[in-house]
Amino acid sequence: MKAIVSGGAGFIGAHLVDALINRGDEVHIIDNLHSGHLEALHPRATVHVMDGSSPEIKDLIVRIKPDVVFHLADHPETAAASSAPSLNSGSAITIDGTIHLLEGCRLARVNKVIFASTAAVYGDPRTDLIAEKDPPRPTTKYGWAKLAEESYIRLFNRIEQLPYTILRYASVFGPRQHTQKTDGVISSFINQIKKGEPLTVFGDGTQSRDFIYVKDIVRANLAAVNHGDGEVIHISTSLTTTINQLIEMLEQIHGSRLNIIYTDPNPADVRHIALDNTKAKQLLHFSPIYSLMDGLRKTYAAEVLNKDRFG
Repeated sequence: MKAIVSGGAGFIGAHLVDALINRGDEVHIIDNLHSGHLEALHPRATVHVMDGSSPEIKDLIVRIKPDVVFHLADHPETAAASSAPSLNSGSAITIDGTIHLLEGCRLARVNKVIFASTAAVYGDPRTDLIAEKDPPRPTTKYGWAKLAEESYIRLFNRIEQLPYTILRYASVFGPRQHTQKTDGVISSFINQIKKGEPLTVFGDGTQSRDFIYVKDIVRANLAAVNHGDGEVIHISTSLTTTINQLIEMLEQIHGSRLNIIYTDPNPADVRHIALDNTKAKQLLHFSPIYSLMDGLRKTYAAEVLNKDRFG
Protein backbone atom coordinates (compact mmCIF):
# COMPACT_ATOMS: atom_id res chain seq x y z
CA MET A 1 0.00 0.00 0.00
CA LYS A 2 1.12 3.54 -0.73
CA ALA A 3 0.14 6.00 2.00
CA ILE A 4 0.42 9.70 2.74
CA VAL A 5 0.45 10.85 6.36
CA SER A 6 -0.19 14.57 6.72
CA GLY A 7 1.30 15.71 10.01
CA GLY A 8 3.51 12.63 9.88
CA ALA A 9 6.31 14.32 11.81
CA GLY A 10 4.01 14.99 14.77
CA PHE A 11 3.36 12.86 17.82
CA ILE A 12 0.68 10.48 16.54
CA GLY A 13 1.79 10.78 12.93
CA ALA A 14 5.34 9.60 13.61
CA HIS A 15 4.07 6.50 15.43
CA LEU A 16 1.70 5.78 12.53
CA VAL A 17 4.49 6.19 9.98
CA ASP A 18 6.63 3.68 11.88
CA ALA A 19 3.81 1.13 11.92
CA LEU A 20 3.07 1.55 8.21
CA ILE A 21 6.70 1.14 7.18
CA ASN A 22 7.21 -1.81 9.51
CA ARG A 23 4.42 -3.66 7.75
CA GLY A 24 5.97 -2.93 4.32
CA ASP A 25 4.00 0.09 3.08
CA GLU A 26 5.43 2.98 1.05
CA VAL A 27 4.96 6.09 3.17
CA HIS A 28 5.09 9.78 2.27
CA ILE A 29 4.98 12.43 5.00
CA ILE A 30 3.61 15.94 4.47
CA ASP A 31 4.65 18.21 7.31
CA ASN A 32 5.93 21.75 7.82
CA LEU A 33 8.14 20.54 10.71
CA HIS A 34 6.81 23.26 12.97
CA SER A 35 6.65 20.80 15.84
CA GLY A 36 8.13 17.65 14.30
CA HIS A 37 11.79 16.77 13.82
CA LEU A 38 13.42 15.05 10.86
CA GLU A 39 15.79 13.04 13.04
CA ALA A 40 12.82 11.42 14.79
CA LEU A 41 11.32 10.08 11.57
CA HIS A 42 11.71 6.63 10.09
CA PRO A 43 14.57 6.74 7.55
CA ARG A 44 12.53 4.87 4.95
CA ALA A 45 9.76 7.49 4.89
CA THR A 46 9.77 10.11 2.15
CA VAL A 47 9.37 13.55 3.70
CA HIS A 48 7.81 16.48 1.85
CA VAL A 49 8.35 19.67 3.83
CA MET A 50 5.28 21.76 3.06
CA ASP A 51 2.92 24.02 4.96
CA GLY A 52 -0.47 22.49 5.65
CA SER A 53 -2.33 25.33 3.94
CA SER A 54 -0.30 25.24 0.72
CA PRO A 55 -2.26 24.66 -2.51
CA GLU A 56 0.77 22.62 -3.64
CA ILE A 57 -0.52 19.78 -1.47
CA LYS A 58 -3.12 19.07 -4.12
CA ASP A 59 -0.49 18.67 -6.86
CA LEU A 60 1.74 16.58 -4.62
CA ILE A 61 -1.04 14.10 -3.88
CA VAL A 62 -1.80 13.82 -7.58
CA ARG A 63 1.87 13.06 -8.31
CA ILE A 64 2.18 10.46 -5.55
CA LYS A 65 -1.20 8.80 -6.24
CA PRO A 66 -1.51 7.16 -2.82
CA ASP A 67 -4.00 4.45 -1.94
CA VAL A 68 -4.81 6.01 1.43
CA VAL A 69 -4.32 9.45 2.99
CA PHE A 70 -4.17 9.73 6.78
CA HIS A 71 -4.97 13.37 7.58
CA LEU A 72 -3.49 14.15 11.00
CA ALA A 73 -2.10 17.63 10.40
CA ASP A 74 -3.12 20.57 12.60
CA HIS A 75 -2.10 24.21 12.43
CA PRO A 76 -0.29 25.02 15.71
CA GLU A 77 -2.40 28.13 16.37
CA THR A 78 -5.57 26.08 16.06
CA ALA A 79 -4.40 23.26 18.32
CA ALA A 80 -3.34 25.77 20.96
CA ALA A 81 -6.53 27.83 20.84
CA SER A 82 -8.88 26.94 23.66
CA SER A 83 -10.76 30.06 24.63
CA ALA A 84 -13.31 31.78 22.40
CA PRO A 85 -15.30 29.58 20.02
CA SER A 86 -14.88 31.93 17.03
CA LEU A 87 -12.50 30.78 14.31
CA ASN A 88 -9.07 32.39 14.30
CA SER A 89 -6.47 32.62 11.53
CA GLY A 90 -5.04 29.23 12.52
CA SER A 91 -8.45 27.61 12.17
CA ALA A 92 -8.97 29.12 8.73
CA ILE A 93 -5.52 27.91 7.61
CA THR A 94 -6.27 24.41 8.87
CA ILE A 95 -9.59 24.26 7.03
CA ASP A 96 -8.06 25.63 3.81
CA GLY A 97 -5.37 22.98 4.00
CA THR A 98 -7.97 20.25 4.41
CA ILE A 99 -9.85 21.48 1.32
CA HIS A 100 -6.63 21.42 -0.75
CA LEU A 101 -5.90 17.92 0.53
CA LEU A 102 -9.38 16.66 -0.29
CA GLU A 103 -9.22 18.13 -3.77
CA GLY A 104 -5.93 16.35 -4.34
CA CYS A 105 -7.44 13.09 -3.10
CA ARG A 106 -10.36 13.53 -5.49
CA LEU A 107 -8.09 14.11 -8.47
CA ALA A 108 -5.78 11.24 -7.53
CA ARG A 109 -8.75 8.89 -6.98
CA VAL A 110 -7.55 7.98 -3.50
CA ASN A 111 -9.24 4.91 -2.06
CA LYS A 112 -9.88 6.53 1.33
CA VAL A 113 -9.19 9.53 3.53
CA ILE A 114 -8.84 8.70 7.24
CA PHE A 115 -9.26 11.84 9.32
CA ALA A 116 -8.05 12.45 12.86
CA SER A 117 -10.79 14.30 14.74
CA THR A 118 -11.29 14.83 18.44
CA ALA A 119 -13.56 14.59 21.47
CA ALA A 120 -13.33 18.39 21.55
CA VAL A 121 -16.16 18.57 19.00
CA TYR A 122 -18.55 17.71 21.88
CA GLY A 123 -17.53 20.65 24.06
CA ASP A 124 -18.80 20.24 27.61
CA PRO A 125 -20.70 16.93 27.37
CA ARG A 126 -24.12 16.40 28.87
CA THR A 127 -23.81 12.63 29.27
CA ASP A 128 -21.35 10.43 31.17
CA LEU A 129 -20.48 8.42 28.07
CA ILE A 130 -20.76 10.13 24.69
CA ALA A 131 -21.96 8.20 21.64
CA GLU A 132 -21.35 9.22 18.03
CA LYS A 133 -25.05 10.08 17.68
CA ASP A 134 -24.79 12.75 20.40
CA PRO A 135 -24.78 16.28 18.95
CA PRO A 136 -21.48 18.15 18.70
CA ARG A 137 -21.33 21.38 20.74
CA PRO A 138 -17.76 22.70 20.40
CA THR A 139 -16.68 25.29 22.94
CA THR A 140 -13.13 25.85 21.62
CA LYS A 141 -11.61 27.02 18.35
CA TYR A 142 -9.93 23.66 18.01
CA GLY A 143 -13.24 21.81 18.33
CA TRP A 144 -14.97 24.11 15.85
CA ALA A 145 -12.16 23.72 13.31
CA LYS A 146 -12.22 19.91 13.56
CA LEU A 147 -15.99 19.87 13.13
CA ALA A 148 -15.70 22.11 10.07
CA GLU A 149 -13.10 19.78 8.58
CA GLU A 150 -15.41 16.82 9.18
CA SER A 151 -18.16 18.69 7.33
CA TYR A 152 -15.96 19.27 4.28
CA ILE A 153 -14.99 15.59 4.24
CA ARG A 154 -18.66 14.60 4.20
CA LEU A 155 -19.30 17.17 1.45
CA PHE A 156 -16.56 15.71 -0.76
CA ASN A 157 -18.04 12.28 -0.17
CA ARG A 158 -21.53 13.43 -1.08
CA ILE A 159 -20.53 15.34 -4.22
CA GLU A 160 -17.37 13.54 -5.37
CA GLN A 161 -17.88 10.10 -3.78
CA LEU A 162 -14.55 10.39 -1.95
CA PRO A 163 -14.46 7.56 0.62
CA TYR A 164 -13.61 8.43 4.22
CA THR A 165 -13.53 7.36 7.83
CA ILE A 166 -13.53 9.96 10.60
CA LEU A 167 -11.91 8.90 13.88
CA ARG A 168 -12.66 11.00 16.95
CA TYR A 169 -9.87 10.45 19.47
CA ALA A 170 -10.10 10.54 23.24
CA SER A 171 -7.08 11.93 25.19
CA VAL A 172 -4.04 10.43 23.48
CA PHE A 173 -0.69 9.99 25.25
CA GLY A 174 2.59 8.18 24.81
CA PRO A 175 6.31 8.50 24.03
CA ARG A 176 7.50 11.35 21.79
CA GLN A 177 4.57 13.57 22.72
CA HIS A 178 5.48 17.23 22.89
CA THR A 179 5.68 18.84 26.28
CA GLN A 180 3.67 21.99 25.66
CA LYS A 181 0.54 22.70 27.69
CA THR A 182 -1.68 22.06 24.67
CA ASP A 183 -0.47 18.47 24.35
CA GLY A 184 -2.20 16.96 27.34
CA VAL A 185 -1.90 16.48 31.05
CA ILE A 186 0.14 13.26 30.89
CA SER A 187 2.75 14.86 28.65
CA SER A 188 2.95 17.86 30.99
CA PHE A 189 3.29 15.65 34.08
CA ILE A 190 5.96 13.47 32.49
CA ASN A 191 7.94 16.54 31.49
CA GLN A 192 7.67 17.96 35.03
CA ILE A 193 8.81 14.66 36.56
CA LYS A 194 11.76 14.57 34.16
CA LYS A 195 12.78 18.08 35.23
CA GLY A 196 12.24 17.38 38.93
CA GLU A 197 9.49 20.00 39.09
CA PRO A 198 6.19 19.82 41.02
CA LEU A 199 3.17 18.62 39.08
CA THR A 200 0.79 21.48 38.31
CA VAL A 201 -2.91 20.61 38.60
CA PHE A 202 -5.50 23.05 37.37
CA GLY A 203 -8.46 22.77 39.75
CA ASP A 204 -8.92 20.16 42.45
CA GLY A 205 -7.87 17.12 40.39
CA THR A 206 -11.30 15.48 40.38
CA GLN A 207 -11.84 16.22 36.70
CA SER A 208 -11.56 13.10 34.56
CA ARG A 209 -10.50 12.05 31.07
CA ASP A 210 -10.63 9.02 28.81
CA PHE A 211 -6.92 8.30 28.22
CA ILE A 212 -5.80 6.11 25.30
CA TYR A 213 -2.27 5.03 24.45
CA VAL A 214 -0.83 6.14 21.12
CA LYS A 215 -0.14 2.59 19.90
CA ASP A 216 -3.85 1.85 20.16
CA ILE A 217 -4.59 4.97 18.12
CA VAL A 218 -2.23 3.65 15.45
CA ARG A 219 -3.98 0.27 15.47
CA ALA A 220 -7.33 1.99 14.95
CA ASN A 221 -6.02 3.95 11.98
CA LEU A 222 -4.74 0.79 10.36
CA ALA A 223 -8.07 -0.93 10.97
CA ALA A 224 -9.87 1.97 9.27
CA VAL A 225 -8.05 1.32 5.99
CA ASN A 226 -10.42 -1.57 5.24
CA HIS A 227 -13.34 -0.87 7.58
CA GLY A 228 -15.69 1.87 8.73
CA ASP A 229 -16.38 3.47 5.36
CA GLY A 230 -18.43 6.67 5.61
CA GLU A 231 -18.53 6.53 9.40
CA VAL A 232 -17.63 8.68 12.39
CA ILE A 233 -16.07 6.42 15.02
CA HIS A 234 -14.76 7.01 18.53
CA ILE A 235 -11.29 5.71 19.35
CA SER A 236 -11.23 5.49 23.12
CA THR A 237 -11.26 3.21 26.14
CA SER A 238 -14.71 4.29 27.41
CA LEU A 239 -13.08 4.55 30.86
CA THR A 240 -12.47 7.65 32.95
CA THR A 241 -9.58 8.45 35.22
CA THR A 242 -9.39 11.51 37.44
CA ILE A 243 -6.26 13.64 37.50
CA ASN A 244 -5.72 12.66 41.15
CA GLN A 245 -5.92 8.97 40.23
CA LEU A 246 -3.48 9.60 37.40
CA ILE A 247 -1.03 11.16 39.84
CA GLU A 248 -1.29 8.13 42.13
CA MET A 249 -0.41 5.86 39.20
CA LEU A 250 2.57 8.02 38.26
CA GLU A 251 3.77 7.96 41.88
CA GLN A 252 3.60 4.17 41.82
CA ILE A 253 5.70 4.07 38.65
CA HIS A 254 8.12 6.76 39.92
CA GLY A 255 8.59 4.92 43.20
CA SER A 256 8.03 7.89 45.47
CA ARG A 257 5.61 10.69 46.27
CA LEU A 258 5.49 13.63 43.87
CA ASN A 259 5.11 17.27 44.84
CA ILE A 260 1.77 18.66 43.65
CA ILE A 261 0.71 22.26 43.17
CA TYR A 262 -3.03 22.87 42.84
CA THR A 263 -3.93 26.10 41.08
CA ASP A 264 -7.02 27.80 39.66
CA PRO A 265 -9.03 25.71 37.19
CA ASN A 266 -8.76 26.46 33.49
CA PRO A 267 -12.17 27.90 32.50
CA ALA A 268 -11.91 26.30 29.05
CA ASP A 269 -11.50 22.77 30.46
CA VAL A 270 -14.42 20.36 30.60
CA ARG A 271 -14.91 18.52 33.88
CA HIS A 272 -15.52 15.00 32.62
CA ILE A 273 -15.45 13.35 29.21
CA ALA A 274 -15.47 9.76 27.97
CA LEU A 275 -16.25 8.35 24.54
CA ASP A 276 -18.28 5.20 23.94
CA ASN A 277 -16.16 2.82 21.81
CA THR A 278 -18.91 0.30 20.99
CA LYS A 279 -19.00 1.38 17.35
CA ALA A 280 -15.23 0.89 16.98
CA LYS A 281 -15.59 -2.66 18.28
CA GLN A 282 -18.42 -3.38 15.86
CA LEU A 283 -17.18 -1.68 12.68
CA LEU A 284 -13.39 -1.63 13.01
CA HIS A 285 -13.10 -4.81 15.09
CA PHE A 286 -10.95 -2.66 17.34
CA SER A 287 -10.52 -2.65 21.11
CA PRO A 288 -7.67 -1.06 23.06
CA ILE A 289 -5.04 -3.54 24.19
CA TYR A 290 -2.98 -1.19 26.39
CA SER A 291 -4.20 -0.34 29.86
CA LEU A 292 -3.54 3.12 31.22
CA MET A 293 -0.90 1.72 33.57
CA ASP A 294 0.80 -0.13 30.68
CA GLY A 295 0.92 3.05 28.63
CA LEU A 296 2.15 5.16 31.52
CA ARG A 297 4.96 2.70 32.27
CA LYS A 298 6.07 2.74 28.62
CA THR A 299 5.87 6.52 28.43
CA TYR A 300 7.77 6.98 31.70
CA ALA A 301 10.47 4.56 30.55
CA ALA A 302 10.86 6.31 27.22
CA GLU A 303 10.76 9.92 28.38
CA VAL A 304 12.13 9.87 31.94
CA LEU A 305 14.48 6.88 31.78
CA ASN A 306 15.28 7.30 28.04
CA LYS A 307 14.60 3.65 27.31
CA ASP A 308 12.97 2.32 24.14
CA ARG A 309 11.88 5.78 22.99
CA PHE A 310 11.04 4.53 19.51
CA GLY A 311 9.61 1.16 20.53
